[in-house]
Amino acid sequence: MKEKTIENQIKTYLSSLGGYVLKGDNNNISGTPDIICCLRSKFIAIEVKLPNQAPRLNQINNISNIRKSQGVAFYATS
Repeated sequence: MKEKTIENQIKTYLSSLGGYVLKGDNNNISGTPDIICCLRSKFIAIEVKLPNQAPRLNQINNISNIRKSQGVAFYATS
């Protein structure tokens, strides 16, 4: 399975719940999560990885900074 397939599945799911979903890494800022979503007044950021991959340090730092700002952020492999 490709990372893009997982990403599209997650975006479709979030949209089906009524979320406003954006492609997060279109802003050319290194380490920005792949998916940015607003769902039920929550800011959600998701970095998508294949099951055998881990996020890079700059991705981990961005996830941490989002959490410090009381957003929901994590990486997903499926």
